[in-house]
Amino acid sequence: MRKQTYLPAILFLLVALAHARQTLTPLKVELVTRAVSKTPVLIAYDKGFYKKYGLDVKLWLPPGEFPGAIEMGGQKMDNPDISVDGGVPMVTAILANRGPRRLQIATTDCTIRFSIVGQKGMKNLEEIKGKRLGISNDGAMTGFIYRALGKRMGWVPRKDFTIVERAQRFDDLKAGKADAFIADDRYMAQAKAEGYPVLADTSTWKQPIAGNGVRVEWNWIKDPKNRDLAMRFLKATFEGMAVYYNNREDTLRVMAKYHGMTDRKLANSVYEEGLKMSRDMFPCVQGFKDMFTIGYPPEIQKYKPSDFYEESFVTELKKSGFIDNVYKTVK
Repeated sequence: MRKQTYLPAILFLLVALAHARQTLTPLKVELVTRAVSKTPVLIAYDKGFYKKYGLDVKLWLPPGEFPGAIEMGGQKMDNPDISVDGGVPMVTAILANRGPRRLQIATTDCTIRFSIVGQKGMKNLEEIKGKRLGISNDGAMTGFIYRALGKRMGWVPRKDFTIVERAQRFDDLKAGKADAFIADDRYMAQAKAEGYPVLADTSTWKQPIAGNGVRVEWNWIKDPKNRDLAMRFLKATFEGMAVYYNNREDTLRVMAKYHGMTDRKLANSVYEEGLKMSRDMFPCVQGFKDMFTIGYPPEIQKYKPSDFYEESFVTELKKSGFIDNVYKTVK
């Protein structure tokens, strides 16, 4: 009798679960790097927040840079619905007619916060004059930062100091490819652990930047159905950001799983840098404006800063109380 009593209920539950899976909407999402600024997306993915909002997210990651990092990539994803990376490289790609035209609807980084790390024996930023500075590439976030450095110091980049591209990793500094380099969270933590001097913490400059964020194609977001998908993606990502701020241990677990950061000291150092991310994730309007005055190619003048960002998504979430509530309720 007991089996007969529970069998209909079990069948109903199985049907309901199958139906729930069928109603999830596929969404292709790429993370262009594995920097700490992408971690809220990884948390949301790992904890099922995207499914909670009805999304079946297919995630692409570049190859891991630490042993044991989970691999979720292979060949680069074609035509992602959502791309998570910097506003600066997004704009420079548009100027060079490379790839799709995108705009940013949310930003995790609104001020520069990388460190400038030198070879052992260097003591201050002034010593970079006349020397080689390592970056990833001219169109990347590090490309904006070296321009900001030049403006701050009154130097002319490529004249007063040499730019070395594809020299953004700590191993590149150790190999002598540059005299100093602009280091993101991961490589700065590695450099500090081995006693290399941090010549500048650029977060103290309070320089706006069009940093890492959620990027969508201009035409894709015009479709009301896609706008709804983007809003659901943002809600889940905000929940991931809330976990980042509210639950260090859970965040470190995700970092170990997806970044391969199992060294506790290194992971904590990277985590602390991530606490400088923007909690409200508003697109960094001033960061886009500054790209028009800091030395980018004249082709940028064909556009307006507002061509590259859309504030309405985060504005709506803020006005509704969603953002404030998520940091109170998601742990």
